[in-house]
Amino acid sequence: MSRKGTIKKVKTFVKWGFLGGIFLFLLFLLLNRLCPLPDKIEYSTVITGRKGDILHVYLTHDQQWRMQTRLSDLSPLLRRTIIEKEDKYFYDHPGVNPLAIGRALLRNIFRMRRTSGASTITMQVARALEPRKRTYLAKCIEAFRALQLEWKYSKDEILQLYVNLLPYGGNIQGVRTAALLYFNKDPDHLSLAEITALAVIPNRPSTLVMGRDNDKIVAERNQWLRRFASDHVFTPKEIEDAVREPLTATRGRMPTYAPHLSQRLRSLPQPYIQTSIDLNTQLTIEQLAANYVRQLHASSIGQAAVLVVDNATGQVAAYVGSADFKDTTDQGQVDGIRAVREPGSTLKPFLYGLCIDAGLLTPKTVIEDVPIDYQGYAPENFDRKFNGYVSMEYALEHSLNIPAVKSLSLLGKDRLVSTLMACHFRQIQKDRGKLGLSMILGGCGATLEELTGLYASLAHEGEWRALTLYQGDTAAAAPGAARPAPAVRVMSPAAAFMINDILSRVNRPDFPLTWSTTAHLPRIAWKTGTSYGRRDAWSIGYNQRFTVGVWVGNFSGKGVPSLSGATVATPLLFQIFNTIDYDNGQEWFHQPPGVDSRIVCSETGLPPSPQCTDLVSDYFIPLVSPTTACQSRKLIAISPNGRMSYCPYCKPATGYREKWYRIFSPAMQAYYDDHHIAYEKIPPHNPSCEAIFGEGGPIILSPSKGSEYYLSRKHPEPLQLSCRTAGDVARVYWYINNAFYKSADAHASQFFLPSEGPVKISCTDDKGRNKDIWIRVHWVDL
Repeated sequence: MSRKGTIKKVKTFVKWGFLGGIFLFLLFLLLNRLCPLPDKIEYSTVITGRKGDILHVYLTHDQQWRMQTRLSDLSPLLRRTIIEKEDKYFYDHPGVNPLAIGRALLRNIFRMRRTSGASTITMQVARALEPRKRTYLAKCIEAFRALQLEWKYSKDEILQLYVNLLPYGGNIQGVRTAALLYFNKDPDHLSLAEITALAVIPNRPSTLVMGRDNDKIVAERNQWLRRFASDHVFTPKEIEDAVREPLTATRGRMPTYAPHLSQRLRSLPQPYIQTSIDLNTQLTIEQLAANYVRQLHASSIGQAAVLVVDNATGQVAAYVGSADFKDTTDQGQVDGIRAVREPGSTLKPFLYGLCIDAGLLTPKTVIEDVPIDYQGYAPENFDRKFNGYVSMEYALEHSLNIPAVKSLSLLGKDRLVSTLMACHFRQIQKDRGKLGLSMILGGCGATLEELTGLYASLAHEGEWRALTLYQGDTAAAAPGAARPAPAVRVMSPAAAFMINDILSRVNRPDFPLTWSTTAHLPRIAWKTGTSYGRRDAWSIGYNQRFTVGVWVGNFSGKGVPSLSGATVATPLLFQIFNTIDYDNGQEWFHQPPGVDSRIVCSETGLPPSPQCTDLVSDYFIPLVSPTTACQSRKLIAISPNGRMSYCPYCKPATGYREKWYRIFSPAMQAYYDDHHIAYEKIPPHNPSCEAIFGEGGPIILSPSKGSEYYLSRKHPEPLQLSCRTAGDVARVYWYINNAFYKSADAHASQFFLPSEGPVKISCTDDKGRNKDIWIRVHWVDL
């Protein structure tokens, strides 16, 4: 053949080869679009702690342990060992190695049986993604899928897929899963011997079972190590050390720490969820809670929940949803941190803080702790006793209910509700239209998570910040928001400082008696709470480093007579602080610039008037706190013998003297009289005075205004008539439906049987002042 003809044939061959290549490439693109790569892999959800410790791992939907091995887990030693064993030319071929295919084909033909395969790492990934019977057609499909993988992924990403899909027998897949279950290590911490041992198992996963066939695995491992030595992959020293390393591994168990938090986060759409949990703190508190509740079982108290917050970051450091997650008797799988319960008295510090900022109260402001009725709602203190005059700080220290209800009535419940809603109290947001004054005593719903986050604001000078549970947490944001919630100013730094000062005192009735002789007390501020029916015991404490919330009770809602925040929840709170923050050398909260001190009258907590003699020091906020001078005493004109008083209308021109008297409200006069407490009374008013005053009329205590009463026809019980009057009133006159009923001493109770339907009750004092109320009566057959 002439030279010219040869050149022509070469050109023709190149031309058709080029066109053929283009055709094959276009065919590949078409098939790639028509037959997309089945590369969707479900990985086990892995919950880790703040330092990367594995807390919990969950099976995939196909019941596989398949933990994702990330690129960062592929150490150079792991890469080199796997590539040297499985595919030396992995980084050089396009997914299919033609030389390996040719060599394998020749060997199989000459030996008339299958002696070696030609699968590259990429082809093995394709087979793992789409398992098929081992046929020539299946091999062709694998080759096509391998080209698709190489088209879509980088070499490192393909290697990552490979180590994630390696079978290790049973339901174990992936190098990371095997490394954790067999060696309790991350893949990048495995030795050469351990890596090689794991590398040989996928070829025979059913006959090389770790823990059962370790001798066989060692023999196979050492064979490959010697082959690596002959190929000079590793140094002789490395090979010698690996060959001599024993294999004692057996299948372990997946970690199951922080089960409640893990269960809560497992539905997040990511294989790795790094929480803020400190594993040592978590395990310590889990043990403390379990041991503590075990001691309470004899008292029919079965559960506890604890939440620990790192105040510096707002991250949750420990999350213990119950004393024992596996306890089916006491519903241990219930998450007590998210359960909506009655908060008892735990909201009182924030009410008083809001009142301080509103200019209504200061710590020494005096409030009357006496019976009161708000249109049928008559709150009582926890011990069903009354204390008369108390300061706001005393009311908070002793968790008195009546001063709290009065303060909420003064502030307005909407102000408190809106503040709690801004801090993501979700049940309060749902019930905001139904809430009344009783919410400050626990008549609302809250969770331990919400309350602990709220108390953490006191450690941040009154600024609330959303708690974070995991890296990238936006779950604490407002519903529907994609970003963490912005900070909320609950109270001013000045008000927060005053509340911190009150809550950090230890001479309180809610101080646990079991700690009274303890040498080392944690320096914390704390508040307790007990829900109605003694179903929930709360104790929430904080210092500059941590905020800890503790709930103790029964998830069934069963009340226990001995359950209270002070005696049951606070001892566990103190144990936790003494364990996780024993040698805390941090300074206590400093007085902010917005707080100042002043001298006030102890009788009212207001700046003193000239007649005030008992003075005390009090914190206040300049230009905010009340500045009205104390008016607790009044100059009264009395007769020379002190037996009669005069008003401005009947005061004579001469023949009288003036004296300072402390003014007591009718409610306080009734309290002193009922408790036989002596006090200086204003002499009776001049009986000759004909002036009639509209103020100071009687207050009808019983029946309750606007209430409905159901009376039994078979066993009728009369209704009580009682009232409070001014100190100068001696007698009152009762009227039923505008008809005179009875005259009586001002402080005496009367009884009557009303008629069916609406009933008007009137009370008139001996000064002509009157008060009317309406009730409704139903007579029933009982």
